[in-house]
Amino acid sequence: MDTDNNSAPQITFPDVSESATEDATDFVQVKSKKSHKRKREQDGVGMEAEDSVAIKRPQFPPISGDQLKGGVDELRKIPVPPHRYTPLKENWMKIFTPIVENLQLQVRFNLKSRNVEIKTCKETQDIASLTRAADFVKAFILGFQVEDALALIRLDELFLESFMVTDVKPLKGDHLSRAIGRIAGKGGKTRFTIENVTKTRIVLADQKVHILGSFQNIKMARTAICNLILGSPPSKVYGNIRAVASRSADRF
Repeated sequence: MDTDNNSAPQITFPDVSESATEDATDFVQVKSKKSHKRKREQDGVGMEAEDSVAIKRPQFPPISGDQLKGGVDELRKIPVPPHRYTPLKENWMKIFTPIVENLQLQVRFNLKSRNVEIKTCKETQDIASLTRAADFVKAFILGFQVEDALALIRLDELFLESFMVTDVKPLKGDHLSRAIGRIAGKGGKTRFTIENVTKTRIVLADQKVHILGSFQNIKMARTAICNLILGSPPSKVYGNIRAVASRSADRF
C-alpha cells in the first residue's frame, strides 16, 4: 500500500509531432515587404508592357475622296440671273482655274438651264472643296469681285450673309430710296468706310445687302448698316464702329 501511494503520478503529454504536422498544413507563410514591393514592380513592368502594346494602333493609308463618297459624284447648281451673264463670261477663266486646278473639281455653264454646275470627280481629294467652290461662285454671282470671292476658297473662317433692307424696317417709296442712299453714301463713301473699318466687303443690290467677311466683322458691319437704315447719321455710325473695332483689336 505504501509503495502505491508513494509512487509519482504519471502525466501524459500530447504527441507534439502529430499536432505540428497538422498545424503545418494550415500555416500560411507571411511574405516580407521587400517581396511585396518586388512583385508590384514586376506587375508594373508587365502592365507597362501591355499598355505599350495596346497603344500601338494600326496604320491605315488615307482614304481618297472618291472612296469616301462611295463612288457617287456630287453636283451643285448655282443659278445665274440675266444681268450676270456678261460678267460671268468675261471672268470665266478666273473662275474656272481655281476650281479645276486647286480644288480638283469639274465645272461648266449649262446654257439651257442657265446654271453653273460644279461636280466632283475621281481626282477630288476633299469633299468640302465642293462647298467652297459653290460659295465662291455664289459670291461672284451676287456681285463681289473675283479677287474678293477667292478668299472663300483660301480661308475657312469667311462667311457670306445676305438680308433685305425691308427686314430691318418696313419702308416704301422715297423712304426706302433714302435708306439705301444712306448706306451707300455720296459716291459710295459710307460703304467704303464701313468696309475698311470692319474689314469686310459689302454689295448693295437694290433692296438686298450682301456682306462677306468673318463672323465678328460681319456682325459689326451689319450693326452699322442697320443703324443707317433706322436713321442714325453717318458720323455717329462711324464713331460707333471705330470704337467697337478698336476694342476688339485691343482684346486680341
